[in-house]
Formats: sequence, C-alpha cells, structure tokens
Amino acid sequence: MTDTKNGPGMKEYIAIWVGLLCIVGIETFLTTMHISTHRLLAALLVLAFVEAGIALLFFMHLKYERPRLFWTLVPLVIFVLFMMNHIWPDAYRMLNMRVPIQ
Repeated sequence: MTDTKNGPGMKEYIAIWVGLLCIVGIETFLTTMHISTHRLLAALLVLAFVEAGIALLFFMHLKYERPRLFWTLVPLVIFVLFMMNHIWPDAYRMLNMRVPIQ
C-alpha cells in the first residue's frame, strides 16, 4: 500500500523502475525494427513523454503534491516551451551571419 503522505515505498519504486526499464526495452526493440522514420519518431516521442511523466509523478513526488501545484507548473512549463520555440529561430539565424573581421 502507498501512504499518500510519505509517498511510495521501496516495492513501488522497484516496480516503477522495472516499468521504466520495460519502456526502454520497447524503445530499443522499435529501433531495431524496419519502421518508417516518421512512425518511429512518433512512437519514440510518445514513449519518451510517458517516461518523463512517470519520472515527474513518482520520482519528483508530484503525484503526492496538492493539485494546485500541478496546475501551476503545467501552464508555466507550456509557456516556457512556447517562448523557447519563438527564440530558437533567432539562434539559428545567428549561425548564418558573418562577423566582420577587423
């Protein structure tokens, strides 16, 4: 049983770890199959998001926090990713600019 105040016990952590290892095994298996690049990328991205979600919920203890904290973090992370998406094109533009040599 999981105590909601203290978080999961050692058995739960081992089960989560084994589950994450299974996801890594599935990812490795998918890369050895002859799948089109777009389908492989989509599958690996979905599995990576699942792994990240599990890590956030259990290893960072977000599952046991107040829902208000979760609903504060999610919009902020989306905002940061959105802003990074708008700044990255400027960084790529800088790669093609020449700096005058004096």
